[in-house]
Amino acid sequence: MAHADSSAASPSPLQTRLRAGHPTIASLAIAIVGPSEVAGSDTLARSIKTSLTALGHTVEVRLADRSAWEPEPAAEAAPAIAQAADLVIVLGGDGSILRTARWMGYHQTPVLGVNLGRLGFLADFSPDEVASALTEVMAGRFRLVEHMMFETSVIREGRVIAADLGLNETSLLAGPPFSMIEIELFVDAELATIYRGDGLIISTPVGSTAYNLSAGGPIVRKSLDAFIFTPLNPHTLTNRTVIESAARDYCLVVPAPNEGSACVVDGRLLTPLQAGDTIRVCRAAPRFHLIETSQHGYYSTLRDKLAWGGRLH
Repeated sequence: MAHADSSAASPSPLQTRLRAGHPTIASLAIAIVGPSEVAGSDTLARSIKTSLTALGHTVEVRLADRSAWEPEPAAEAAPAIAQAADLVIVLGGDGSILRTARWMGYHQTPVLGVNLGRLGFLADFSPDEVASALTEVMAGRFRLVEHMMFETSVIREGRVIAADLGLNETSLLAGPPFSMIEIELFVDAELATIYRGDGLIISTPVGSTAYNLSAGGPIVRKSLDAFIFTPLNPHTLTNRTVIESAARDYCLVVPAPNEGSACVVDGRLLTPLQAGDTIRVCRAAPRFHLIETSQHGYYSTLRDKLAWGGRLH
């Protein structure tokens, strides 16, 4: 997968004003996107568009079936609607955020997530909070938090046969007939360890509260640049989660995969695995930009979503 130079893109008006400490934000080009099949998305999109248009902002809405959120093959340019936008409002859940990040590709536009799903770690604002959140954004009272993205490439006989850009995690899964597999991990071309079990999750910090957390991995602050390696049901009890710098180069080899062994990126099948395949995971050039306001912070989200800090009665 080719590497785009994210520094070459001009910063958005949101980024420019935030860096300059500008107190207010004038007219913006705003895109409202999300899956059309989610109940309430159409009504909410129309309501947000009406409010923002009345304030002088330019708003374009694209609600489409989940299957339509596909970037052009090997394309590094974002879709026109996202590339032209200063702000993308995503309606849905965390899955909608992941699809939007992948859809925007190598030209990432700042995102405000509105949760129409269940948990909502990334889609942080409820529909009732949208109006006040946008008021905060337009007044310049927000944080633009950058999150690391990654590239996964599968190399077979010296050739890249599949590649993808992701935000949460790459998973190597044993699959049918559900016998244990071995996964060799190389760090900067040096053999680090061999995992034996049902698979391995290579997660970013933003993905640490997703599949990684369900598998018993740690929560890692989203703004850190690191990879989290969490084995799935390891055969060796000393195989525990490892957190490593994202600046290193990681390659994984599955010498004898099962018939159904696969590489999965952000819940999407990248490719079935064959013996001798090399899976390379590395930090990507683009960064995912998520908007936070005073209504929500990192720890308040963890308390709300994971019920941290509950008092004993």
